[in-house]
Amino acid sequence: MKRLLLLALCLAFYSGYSQKITDTIHSQKLDEDRVIQISVPEGYKKNPGKKYPLLVLLDGDYLFDAFHGALAYGGYWDDLPEMIVVGINQEKTRDADCTVDAETGLPSEKGERFFEFIGEVVASVEKQYRIAPFRIIAGHDVTAGFMNFYLYKDQPLFNAYISMSPELPAEMEKRIPERLATIETPLFYYQSTADGDLKKMQERIRALDSDAKKIAKPTLNYKFDEFKGASHYSLVLHSIPSALYQFFSVYQPISTVEFNDKIVKLPSGYVDYLVQKYELLEKVLGTKMQIRINDFKAIEAAILKNKAYDEFDKLSDLARKSYPKAMLADYELGQMYEKKGDYKKAAKYYQAGFQKEEIGDLTKDLMLEKADEMKGM
Repeated sequence: MKRLLLLALCLAFYSGYSQKITDTIHSQKLDEDRVIQISVPEGYKKNPGKKYPLLVLLDGDYLFDAFHGALAYGGYWDDLPEMIVVGINQEKTRDADCTVDAETGLPSEKGERFFEFIGEVVASVEKQYRIAPFRIIAGHDVTAGFMNFYLYKDQPLFNAYISMSPELPAEMEKRIPERLATIETPLFYYQSTADGDLKKMQERIRALDSDAKKIAKPTLNYKFDEFKGASHYSLVLHSIPSALYQFFSVYQPISTVEFNDKIVKLPSGYVDYLVQKYELLEKVLGTKMQIRINDFKAIEAAILKNKAYDEFDKLSDLARKSYPKAMLADYELGQMYEKKGDYKKAAKYYQAGFQKEEIGDLTKDLMLEKADEMKGM
């Protein structure tokens, strides 16, 4: 009974994240019908101005649910953004879909047409849904190697690549690092293997990693994992969260590690750090995101710890833009004047905050208590 209840709770959590649609589309490139699965965030209709990153999954017949579950879990903790997920089913067609010429190492025959079909899918989804200018593609073994062909293009269709135990076509372990070094636009690249992986693949995967790690450029976000105790198949469940959390590290709320290792060590510019974090997030997601209250509190804590009280003025301006009706901006100014010993002005701003809307852990009672405390001093 307990197991059934747990399963019911998991399914409720999982289905509450987004809608899953299975559809059959006709491809002009392939001249055949293909099955795809689409996951659209539950709040899609409620946020008509919001755009979403696009995640395209090859081997969608078995990768779709694994990615969907990871995104649901990450979304629950606000660690990963909502996105539109498209899975291309290849249960009976993957070998033909990924046909590659053994000598040139390039798509051939049906592989050429399937390569164009993926572009068809992307174009079709972008016509139907609001897609941010950030596209991810993922695959496993044969499809992981095949998806890398998009990096051979002068203007790659995808911004981010999740390559799990790739079976690399001829010369690809040399060509991919060359392309990663050449492409100037921001690029995210992840690949993985495991000690239980297929031995014939490991040597070339490691060779690709060795050359990729030598590339030092700010526009390349690269990560390689080699999992211990995992097999060719189980490494997928290790790789998915590792890749997604790597790509969207900027999306996550300010953590204790980020606070201690990056923010509090800065000599100044704590508010600038927060602004730049969300500007980068806007570039990655293609949509503006409201600054989290907890991130305001983290910067506030850094200012207090380093006694950089003048920065409260800038933090207040940012709070007023982000939450114009809330008491947050007045609270920050109240703190600035309190720490500077100007208790009269501190009381004024705490009193002003009392008239505004409560937010986070800031309440009218707190503002009134702080105003009375300042008047007493």
